[in-house]
Amino acid sequence: MKRIVEIVPARPGWYARWRLDPDTTRSYPVSVWALLEEMDEGGREVIGVDSVGQWPGSEENEAGGDFVRYLFQPPDSGAPEDAARPEELGAEPTNRPARLEPA
Repeated sequence: MKRIVEIVPARPGWYARWRLDPDTTRSYPVSVWALLEEMDEGGREVIGVDSVGQWPGSEENEAGGDFVRYLFQPPDSGAPEDAARPEELGAEPTNRPARLEPA
């Protein structure tokens, strides 16, 4: 059994990438990092919980999605190409670009 030792907010730019099918991935922003500890063995691991509430090993993740990896993309370089759109995260869609380019 595992227990949560600590939870900290994730800094902007961290994403959890999931494989939806052999040719499709989707990246969601990581909301928090959780430090987990094995109750019996004392081993520890850090997992990221993404903005839709998924984390590696959860039984309540999207059906068919397999965790690939965490990735960091500096916020000033924009989101990954496979990043979830705001409306997929429950936000209101916007007409502004994901990244503003200098004129």
